Amino acid sequence: MSPLRIGIVGARFAADLHATNYRPLRPARAELAAVCSRTPDEAERFARRHAIPRVFTDYHALVASPDVDVVDICATTDIHHEIAVAAAGAGKHVIVEKPLTGAFCDATEPREAMLAMALANADAVLEAVAKAGVTLCYGEDFVYAPPLAKLRRLLDASGGAILELRAEESHSGSHAAYARRWKSAGGGALLRMGSHPVGAVLHLKHWEGLRRRGRPVRVRAVSAEVASLTRLPAVAGLRRHMSTLAEDVEDWSVAVLTFEDGTMATIHSNDITLGGVRNVVTAYLTNAVIQANINPNTAVTAYAPEAAVWGDEYITEKVETKAGWQFPSPEEDWMRGYPQELE
Repeated sequence: MSPLRIGIVGARFAADLHATNYRPLRPARAELAAVCSRTPDEAERFARRHAIPRVFTDYHALVASPDVDVVDICATTDIHHEIAVAAAGAGKHVIVEKPLTGAFCDATEPREAMLAMALANADAVLEAVAKAGVTLCYGEDFVYAPPLAKLRRLLDASGGAILELRAEESHSGSHAAYARRWKSAGGGALLRMGSHPVGAVLHLKHWEGLRRRGRPVRVRAVSAEVASLTRLPAVAGLRRHMSTLAEDVEDWSVAVLTFEDGTMATIHSNDITLGGVRNVVTAYLTNAVIQANINPNTAVTAYAPEAAVWGDEYITEKVETKAGWQFPSPEEDWMRGYPQELE
């Protein structure tokens, strides 16, 4: 069977992450055939770094290329739906990095109007892939992370039922310019990071429902609270180690999901957590408790009184300093499920 020829739209963090994690599949199962970026120099550098033969500066040209079978969308969130619709229309399979889409407008728009925009964008993608008969893949790594896979196996072995799930992704803030504004990001911490823990709890209840009653357990109700804590007058002028560049999006959020069987899940996502990325999922069962520490985990621990001790050696994503006790990740991408997701 010939390898799938991948065309990546985007040439920054998410695109680099995807390109790196296609390596275990190359060359037998996947070929990086093309990359697209609106910045020519950026696209050329990306292509050289990942040995990609074709470079485009217009995604319409990439999706029309006969040398591309799958379009992997790693562009800014505001154009995910546009690229996905164009790719499906060209008969290409589609991978969309999280979040799928959103409402890209002024943050003061009525919430009902925002919801309608987000649903319209999502429906446009679903209708396009259904009409074209192509496959849509949503880029979510939590559900493939080895700690979550082990949680699922322990859940099966226990015979117990989930009463509550608590899931989180938090860190000290995004440095991407598009993430600062609602018009380009579609939301703040709740959408940008909360999509990961939401995906995890939906997956676990889907899995449990199939195992226990032959059909998924779906969400019945959702509520949420959001805030912009780094912009409070109470902390004005104080030294902070997290990013404070957000303009009109939230930096703190908690969502509560009520499932149709009455069980609950809480989702925590924020940009105010120091010490590196925190990716944790905890399941409270009728007969057990299981906690999946995707990050940080204690596979390796290290201490240094000064950051310079570790030189250029990578520790973990988003950590503010290499000094003190650290949790260096020996295989960070694998622990988070990135290569498994793409496979």
